[in-house]
Amino acid sequence: MNSSQDTIYAQASDHVGDFKFDDRVAGVFSDMIRRSVPGYGQIIQTLGDLAQRYVTPKTQVYDLGCSLGAATLNIRRQIESRQCKIVAVDNSESMIERCKENLDAYLSDTQVDLVCADIRDIEFENASMVVLNFTLQFLPPADRDALIQKIYQGLNPGGILVISEKLRFDSQAIHGLLDDLHLNFKRANGYSELEISQKRSALENVMKPDTLPAHEQRFKACGFSHSSLWFQCFNFASMVAIK
Repeated sequence: MNSSQDTIYAQASDHVGDFKFDDRVAGVFSDMIRRSVPGYGQIIQTLGDLAQRYVTPKTQVYDLGCSLGAATLNIRRQIESRQCKIVAVDNSESMIERCKENLDAYLSDTQVDLVCADIRDIEFENASMVVLNFTLQFLPPADRDALIQKIYQGLNPGGILVISEKLRFDSQAIHGLLDDLHLNFKRANGYSELEISQKRSALENVMKPDTLPAHEQRFKACGFSHSSLWFQCFNFASMVAIK
């Protein structure tokens, strides 16, 4: 998954527009997420491990907000010969085009359907695994419960939902601490103060993180039997819910 270096916010701008997953972002996305999201590589690797454990033969896997296909690729490697299908969805045509190139670079007997659509319009059926990898936080908060309920209905018993998200914290002391640690992570990865500031402005209106208790309550309300946080680094986390 080659991409150029992320310099999107390196030049000062009088007007920083809302963040969009357009062609410009798609072209640098691998570099952007590696330098911005602590633990991203571990999360992607573990999605494959979870798939190996929970994806059952002749079922479907859904990767919602698949971007360049990192999660789909790792899941696909672990479920060869199970006669499964992966449905990889993104509403960015630029992401879907690059995802197809990445998937086509590797031979596999597992079918992948690439769908350019709004994840809220997807119908789920015969699912053993559904992944929302840093995707739910970009949906309007009012739409999140309905999507998770819809996913729950489409999951087979014993199937899993994995959600990775940036978290916010009710405690201002904790929120400030973890936010500062994340900013130091970005500085250590070469982002300037200008880049950090302008990207934060771009994300302000489009990314609305939940608290961990809000996620946990949503899982419970939708009917999941078990759920847990399985990874956290600073204010980034991944959770699993089992039907």
